[in-house]
Amino acid sequence: MFVSDFIATLNHHAKQNPNSPVYDLLAQTYSYQQLKQDSDTIAAYIDSLNLPEKSPVIVFGGQEYEMLATFVGLTKSGHAYIPVDVNSANERLTNILEIAEPSAVIAINPLPIDISEMPVITATQLSAVLAEPTEYELTHPVTGDETYYIIFTSGTTGKPKGVQISHANLLSFVNWTLESSEFDLPSQAKILAQAPYSFDLSVMSWAPALAAGGCLYALPKEKTENFKDLFAVLPTLSIQVWVSTPSFADMVLLSEDFSAEKMPSLTHFYFCGEELTVGTASKLHQRFPKARVVNSFGPTESTVAFSAVTITDEMIDKSDRLPIGYIKADSPTFILNEAGEILKAGEQGEIVVTGPAVSKGYINNPEKTAQSFFELNGQKAYHTGDLGLLDASGMLHYRGRMDFQIKLNGYRIELEEVAHVLNLSQYVASAVAVPRYNDQHKVHQLLAYIVLKPGARDEFERDLQLTKAIKTELENEMMSYMMPSRFIYRESLPITPNGKIDIKALIAEVND
Repeated sequence: MFVSDFIATLNHHAKQNPNSPVYDLLAQTYSYQQLKQDSDTIAAYIDSLNLPEKSPVIVFGGQEYEMLATFVGLTKSGHAYIPVDVNSANERLTNILEIAEPSAVIAINPLPIDISEMPVITATQLSAVLAEPTEYELTHPVTGDETYYIIFTSGTTGKPKGVQISHANLLSFVNWTLESSEFDLPSQAKILAQAPYSFDLSVMSWAPALAAGGCLYALPKEKTENFKDLFAVLPTLSIQVWVSTPSFADMVLLSEDFSAEKMPSLTHFYFCGEELTVGTASKLHQRFPKARVVNSFGPTESTVAFSAVTITDEMIDKSDRLPIGYIKADSPTFILNEAGEILKAGEQGEIVVTGPAVSKGYINNPEKTAQSFFELNGQKAYHTGDLGLLDASGMLHYRGRMDFQIKLNGYRIELEEVAHVLNLSQYVASAVAVPRYNDQHKVHQLLAYIVLKPGARDEFERDLQLTKAIKTELENEMMSYMMPSRFIYRESLPITPNGKIDIKALIAEVND
């Protein structure tokens, strides 16, 4: 099938299969007809608020069904939505409010900060709205190059960047997943929805599921945080398609019940967000010998992913690093050298993607947009900042980051941002964050090198107590996944000839 209008496709499913499940939250199910009715009601309510036309709206919450209904309602009423996860640090939420300048906030979960400068719709208010269903005539939905959603990634100085993804961008991605022989999406697919909606990997779950008339099986964070709960609930999910980072798959592989015998309906694995290692792919092939394991690649700025490949036993046996896929047809991708020249097959350089899936840029940030987005061969283009090469067969191979931006457990982290927050501590004179890689070239630990302020150690008997104090002090300043797992205290840090801390020297030391 081919999708030309996402909302029209949803409405079609609601009309043809009104009772089909669209969302399953730990066995509590919601139908396509219910999603249509609820999103229509929300859209009518949003219209009644008389918000500025096409203005973005923040949606704050977790894996609740109301998150999805609100996203669809905002799209119907012509507004881009900004998903903000309930586990976000307060500073991040504040930064997003300042940068995006939304016209309203819809709080599916209670907000951790006071917001008075714009309308805030609480969960109680939303429930009251949904209790009185309203018919809605679709006259001004998000369409074409209008912004469909905005996902915030990290920023180099502590300020996140809001990636604007248009309706056209989304269609480029979703039609690829529907038509690609690599993904081989099952009919009316039952897909795992584990990634937070503020993480663009979640789009790999909800977009194909809704487009194909399938069902999302939500796995809330409170279940994933406890191994016992997680391992107990997984076999109860009748999913066909697994979508996650490789790191999350590594975690669930600790359970012997994560196997084809216990989960016979699970036939497809889609990975994105970080590097899929040979070790992880090999374990999955052993546990699920008949399943399709798809490795994909792409930054948020190119709408989830633009390359994909089904991993074979031969690739696992012969590769040190798995390939990241064949390029999707509408996204010509090139390898450029430092002079901006296109390199030949087999030559390593920066991966640059072009085409209709490339974002229009960062919201209210023309400087960063100009740095990362440009035009190449008459099409929109994006500097991924990733090193790679295209082989003679057109297969894309990943070779690491060009800068100090890393992926840890599927999350993009900029080392400068971590250092920036560490330096906010009352105990810290200077600090840097350094990644440690495993033997499969994957970041498996983030370390902090810290020079303390005079007297900082005086009130602590051990360094462990000092580390705990710093982490406690900064827990609301950064996301938990960004906090270094080990703190190393030094009298001084190495300096480059330019007078900057020599992070490369520390990375070399850690990974010697």
